[in-house]
Amino acid sequence: MSIKTLAPKVLVIDDESSIRKSLSAILEDEGFDVFLASDGTQGLNLMAQELPDAVLLDIWMPGMDGLEVLKEAKKKYPDLQFIIMSGHGTIETAVRATKLGAFDFIEKPLSLDKVMIVLNNLLSISRLRTENVQLLNRVKRDITLVGESESMQSLRQMMAKVAPTNSWVLITGENGTGKELVAQNIHYQSARAARAFVEVNCAAIPEDLIESELFGHEKGSFTGATAQKKGKFDLAHGGTLFLDEIADMSLKTQAKILRILQEQRFERVGGNETILVDVRVIAATNKNLEQEIKAGRFREDLFYRLNVIPFRVPALRERSTDVALLAKNFLDGFARESGTRKKLFTPAALHKLSDFEWPGNVRELRNFIERLFILTVGDLIDLPEVMAMVSGGQGFHDDFDNDDPLISSDTLPSRTLREARAQFEKEFILKKLEENDGNISKTAEAIGVERSHLHRKIKSYGIEV
Repeated sequence: MSIKTLAPKVLVIDDESSIRKSLSAILEDEGFDVFLASDGTQGLNLMAQELPDAVLLDIWMPGMDGLEVLKEAKKKYPDLQFIIMSGHGTIETAVRATKLGAFDFIEKPLSLDKVMIVLNNLLSISRLRTENVQLLNRVKRDITLVGESESMQSLRQMMAKVAPTNSWVLITGENGTGKELVAQNIHYQSARAARAFVEVNCAAIPEDLIESELFGHEKGSFTGATAQKKGKFDLAHGGTLFLDEIADMSLKTQAKILRILQEQRFERVGGNETILVDVRVIAATNKNLEQEIKAGRFREDLFYRLNVIPFRVPALRERSTDVALLAKNFLDGFARESGTRKKLFTPAALHKLSDFEWPGNVRELRNFIERLFILTVGDLIDLPEVMAMVSGGQGFHDDFDNDDPLISSDTLPSRTLREARAQFEKEFILKKLEENDGNISKTAEAIGVERSHLHRKIKSYGIEV
């Protein structure tokens, strides 16, 4: 069994065997993985199979010439970079090649030193372009972990300690708590931040395709495998691979993951080459892995290998003091995304949001705030808007005190959201006025609104004080 590293791949397409041999020798000496094609058709086939990082392409070849190959390849692989070679170079040919997307143009007879300079420049620029895209995605992606509760402060402190290391991490927590966000933070605080963060939802990939997705496959390894495909471990080389819902993988796949963690090498499906890889694996699950081990559904040795640094992301009900911060953060974010004016919560609305259980955790809160942002008329979201959204069927139903007359089944509105809001608001004000002996100032302070605003509401609803 042969072993190879993930060196840059270079494809040479030239009908002259002496050119192919000389370029192959010098490129292999420089550490490149080299593939050779004697004509355009063979070159296009190798592009599909090997997915090279760069192509050295001759212009004048029998059959399909270099410009035709370039034009055809750019349709399928727009990011693939080409260096054009020609013994009959003209300015017109160079201009045409550049317009078709070639990186550079070299005249024959070739200067091997010049070839290496141009090729290394091409690869450096490609790496910078990739890194810039990744950095841009990092800026666009809001990965801030919002919350000042003790559990969140401890979580951030632990991430700061673990991120700079290469230790494997296992993240546990209920659905919707933000396990992926924790994984992203660990990656972007590490020395791997400029490299890829590759996500794999193990529960969403069919069992018969999981190995192909993770390790890639060779052409012809199974029905439908018409070309070589890079797997997630390939794509995450030098970076981080996030395996979400790892407990949903089969025991067979778990065994292969364990081997990679131990040896940092793997084989593609249908292949016989061992590929060396440098990947940090972060795994996550919402299941109790110790129970899964007892049930025979999860490998104990894999659990202990991954559980070097265990992280537990707390449920939102365990850090209810963070709800108000999260709600305001989501509300501001929706305003930025939509390009509209900011909306604000009243203290009473935030207080009520913090009282709810949020069984769907942060994800449910975010969805609920988005609905409030979209459906609330005006720039202020008050307690009636929150309660109307819930009683109108827009939220959860199990987080309320059924003895509260304001939200009992007898008072739930049955028509429009506007009517629901008005009905609840009137009953809410009546109850609070009664609790404060009809004192408008005390009532306004208790529900978190201005006295003048409450006075207008009292007047509009015809409430006698």
